[in-house]
Amino acid sequence: MPATAPLTGVVLLNMGGPDSLSAVRPFLARLFSDRDLIRLPAAFLTQPVFAWLVSGLRARKVKKYYEEIGGRSPIGHLTGLQRVALEAALRETGGNFRVYVGMRYWYPLAKHAVLEMKEDGVARAIALPLYPQYFAATTGSSLKDLKSWMCWAGADFPLREVRSYPDHPAYISALSEKIAETLRGVDPGEMHLLFSAHGVPKSFIDAGDPYQEEVGRTAAAVMRGFPGIPHSIAYQSRAGRTPWLAPDSIEEVRRLGREGIKTLAVVPVSFVSDHIETLHELDIRLKATAEQAGIPAFLRVPALNDSPAFIQALKKIVLAEDT
Repeated sequence: MPATAPLTGVVLLNMGGPDSLSAVRPFLARLFSDRDLIRLPAAFLTQPVFAWLVSGLRARKVKKYYEEIGGRSPIGHLTGLQRVALEAALRETGGNFRVYVGMRYWYPLAKHAVLEMKEDGVARAIALPLYPQYFAATTGSSLKDLKSWMCWAGADFPLREVRSYPDHPAYISALSEKIAETLRGVDPGEMHLLFSAHGVPKSFIDAGDPYQEEVGRTAAAVMRGFPGIPHSIAYQSRAGRTPWLAPDSIEEVRRLGREGIKTLAVVPVSFVSDHIETLHELDIRLKATAEQAGIPAFLRVPALNDSPAFIQALKKIVLAEDT
């Protein structure tokens, strides 16, 4: 019998989300403790206090949002579905793969993925962030977290890193498929596509972070398949007083309302799984803004989740790294 190929571990990296209302504050505390995301002077001393205080102040408001979408984030469940589907797709190639999940701010954490890979005897690993566009405080932070836990656990197998895939043909095809399904039967002359990406502080971009440019590459690649349809890019989830990327999604929807747009289709371009930013911020709050702005029809393109086309895209990305 042929020898079994060395085991390759694939780690799906994402932010995670609270799986119950009681998990909201500790989830937020982990998030605000991330020094790649929140940069404070003397962070070693100030960040723990800041994280606990701010998480307490925000928890009540955020809990209400989660109550309105079912009492928890679905991202853990959806990433689990992606894990199972991707592992099956990779094993169909005849390779020896096992897929793990490592969340940045909630369970299962990257620590757990590392310990599972050690126990399983992984010979090499591939880090696959579920952030199509690179950003230092998401992709960069998750990769750094994974490598830190590998060092802590003495996991000395080699690690390959997928940095981003903003215009990978298979990813663009999967996203375009969802858009086409949403726009079916809609008059192209009355619609506008709004690519809504997660906002980031402008200071990151000014320092050379490629996030804004990569979001633009994704939108440009998608729009080659929808010629003639007007589109724009905006950024959601703005917080704090520092300047963030503009335009803000709410401000952009109000502008489109003033222009007389009849049908607005929102594409969650930097999210591959449904969670609070799609289910509440877009489906509830941005939809209400569109109604107030006089836009008659509001459509939201579904997140990719575990769609077969997206799983095939992830498989191709992994196989390109597994050399």
